[in-house]
Amino acid sequence: MGRINPDEEPVSFAQRLAASEAFKAMFREGMTLVEDAASYLDGPGREEARALPRAESLAYAAESMRLTTRLMQLASWLLLQRAVNDGELTPEEAASEKRKVRLSYQESAASPEVFPRLPQALRDLVCESMRLQARIIHLDQLLYLGPERPAAAPAGSPLEEQMNRLRAAFC
Repeated sequence: MGRINPDEEPVSFAQRLAASEAFKAMFREGMTLVEDAASYLDGPGREEARALPRAESLAYAAESMRLTTRLMQLASWLLLQRAVNDGELTPEEAASEKRKVRLSYQESAASPEVFPRLPQALRDLVCESMRLQARIIHLDQLLYLGPERPAAAPAGSPLEEQMNRLRAAFC
């Protein structure tokens, strides 16, 4: 067994993960989700939205905007991290650029009562994007905050509790 050198930095699990095949798979998943959402919203989603009653139509519009915003944040983060992995940016440069990417938890825009009445394809995209969002935020926190300083969990609220139940039921 080799000797431990106290001058060597420990290997960062997060950095290894961010440069692994798992990251590449997450990157592909994220980019595919962006493409799928764009195709749906520009095609079948438009038709489905036209057929919705007023309350659902408004919720559809809000949800599609939130979905688009969420996916653009995630894609920006994924592209930034890929640039680090490819040696185009240093981790320090990425940390500086990352300040421009507002990576944050974005819940569903529709109320828990209306969300189940939205088209299934939109609900599926929202749920997939929220799962990817959680994974990316977790990796981001490990990379940029470190395991010793986890980010604070969002404060609990009655709306958050309802949204969690909605996700559990439909996502």
